[in-house]
Amino acid sequence: MSRDARWQALLELLVERGRLDVEEAAAELSVSAATIRRDFDQLAEQQMLVRTRGGAVVHGVSYELPLRYKTARHASEKQRIAKAVAGLVAPGEAVGLTGGTTTTEVARALAVRSDLASGSPALTIVTNALNIANELAVRPQFKIVLTGGVARPQSYELVGPLADGVLGQITLDVAVLGVVALDVTHGAAAADEAEAAINRLLCERAERVIVAADSSKLGQRAFARICSAESVDTLVTDMAVSGDMVRRFEEAGVQVVAV
Repeated sequence: MSRDARWQALLELLVERGRLDVEEAAAELSVSAATIRRDFDQLAEQQMLVRTRGGAVVHGVSYELPLRYKTARHASEKQRIAKAVAGLVAPGEAVGLTGGTTTTEVARALAVRSDLASGSPALTIVTNALNIANELAVRPQFKIVLTGGVARPQSYELVGPLADGVLGQITLDVAVLGVVALDVTHGAAAADEAEAAINRLLCERAERVIVAADSSKLGQRAFARICSAESVDTLVTDMAVSGDMVRRFEEAGVQVVAV
């Protein structure tokens, strides 16, 4: 296992459990205790965790794992979801993309669509995600509009009033949201209120709203509300979604696509 993969796995375990002992982590990852101690020390230097005697703990209950350290949890599901979402976008449309692992996969799926290989532009992409803009900027057939704002290192997203100013001047055909949670009663939500505010603006500027979320996000609640379930036109998720969950979303007026 490479160091990067090991660090990703350690941080995922730490977020899930709140605390890890060296011996416990070594057994989980099938590496030596010395390797884990060195990893913990290096991650502590980057302020990714707090070192303790014999282990490590997260910084606190508000700890949010940065995007660059998120593992490919549900990776195959996210790629299938992304391909299906990309298929719902028509050539020439203006598309808003929020930040996140699933929406990053949507951007990659759009980039390889053969019918979007040319055009003037083939798509207009509006995003507040620095990593998505960076990946798509090399595609000359795409017009990339990056909002202003202050960058959040956890998610590479730009937030704040500078981003608000740009989004207030544009109109989108479709907004694609990555969410932390989506519930029929409580709606779509993010972990951070500033990110939620930008995502909400993208929804308001769009003709239709697509949520791209694997089934683990469904029926969940998160701190910062983005929009109501009724504001979502289409939910694209994976086949693990329950029939009851599908029925509840459809009763709320959401088209559910399971892939």
